[in-house]
Amino acid sequence: QVQLVESGGGLVQPGGSLRLSCAASGSILSFSTMGWYRQAPGKQRDLVATITGAGVTNYVDSVKGRFTISRDNAKNTLYLQMNSLKPEDTAVYYCNAKRSYGVTTYIYWGQGTQVTVSS
Repeated sequence: QVQLVESGGGLVQPGGSLRLSCAASGSILSFSTMGWYRQAPGKQRDLVATITGAGVTNYVDSVKGRFTISRDNAKNTLYLQMNSLKPEDTAVYYCNAKRSYGVTTYIYWGQGTQVTVSS
């Protein structure tokens, strides 16, 4: 059973920075794609950024140039560096991982970490 545990959330002022971490219970080499999603109160969970095993990254337009996703395969950890934070970045941030075996894709989620951007 794969477990993903996020950490690094908190309260930060506008313009500040946070780094989120997502530690996996086992090797992340088998995950084809890992990513970060976020869910604001009363809204659906939306994609923030993804990274493939080859290191190809993808970002939603609203975070391009401010957020950086990365993965450390040796530490089995996914990161999200968030700079120039805005109040609209306030949300619960979730780690996501996908693994495929043949025609079956398994999707795993962490429990989420709260990020609040406020003065």
